[in-house]
Amino acid sequence: MAPDTKRKLETRLRRIGGQVAGLERMVAEDRYCVDVLLQIAAARAALDAAGKLLLAAHVETCVADAVASGRPRERQQKLDELLEVLARFGAVGGS
Repeated sequence: MAPDTKRKLETRLRRIGGQVAGLERMVAEDRYCVDVLLQIAAARAALDAAGKLLLAAHVETCVADAVASGRPRERQQKLDELLEVLARFGAVGGS
């Protein structure tokens, strides 16, 4: 992973950790349900954005390298892996 991408991802994940800690406090303080739900939605959106960042980095590096390698087995393995990730996390950025 490129150092810049890693730094961005770490920053986002720390922020998400803060959001989750805030959610725990909100629940402990018996805050209004809708306020908690809105914060959950915000944390979910932040996780989706982190996932998009990491997916883009993976495609630009690991998958691109495998495709360019000229090794059919490696290329197919990375493409299969990518399809599995997209199937599992296809809702990243979606509903």
